Amino acid sequence: MTTIGFVRHGVTAWNKAGRAQGSTDIPLDDEGIQMAEHVANRLATEPWDVIYSSQLSRAKKTAEIIAKRKPGIELFVDDRLREISGGQVEGTTLAERVERWGESWREADLGMELHEDLIARGLAFIEDVKAKHPNERVLVVSHGSFIRRLVSELVADEKLNESLGNTSVTVVKLQDETNYCELFNCMEHLQKSE
Repeated sequence: MTTIGFVRHGVTAWNKAGRAQGSTDIPLDDEGIQMAEHVANRLATEPWDVIYSSQLSRAKKTAEIIAKRKPGIELFVDDRLREISGGQVEGTTLAERVERWGESWREADLGMELHEDLIARGLAFIEDVKAKHPNERVLVVSHGSFIRRLVSELVADEKLNESLGNTSVTVVKLQDETNYCELFNCMEHLQKSE
């Protein structure tokens, strides 16, 4: 059984401003780097075999900080782990979206990546990981919407739809019959640091 530990990247200036990031490459801010340090300290004491990361710098930097605490662990970058593309929505706040496209902006054709396409690339990544890392524990550093949607697909019988906090840890055990979510949206490493 392969175990996947999903980690959302640290916070960015756009997260704080409520701006949709999508595939725009926004770096971690200073607080985001500190958050990544805290999750890295937590994961340093846990048995993980390999790390995969989105190529977007906010996730990649988080993954690199984690990897520094895990000597000898390999870090791979995989484009399939990128955040859902937001099209014209990227860089805007909710208020700006409503002002530009109205209350029903979600139904407008604004060039956003389809949910089905995100799930297809996410599941293809999961199948590759299961084949390459049977019975291993794999960290995946990615993005809030990507992780939430993929986990909801992998563990379809559970209601795992809440927004994920920055540097939250979610652990899914990939089983033959039914996948199991062992931990969801855990940020205890940030509470200990306050």
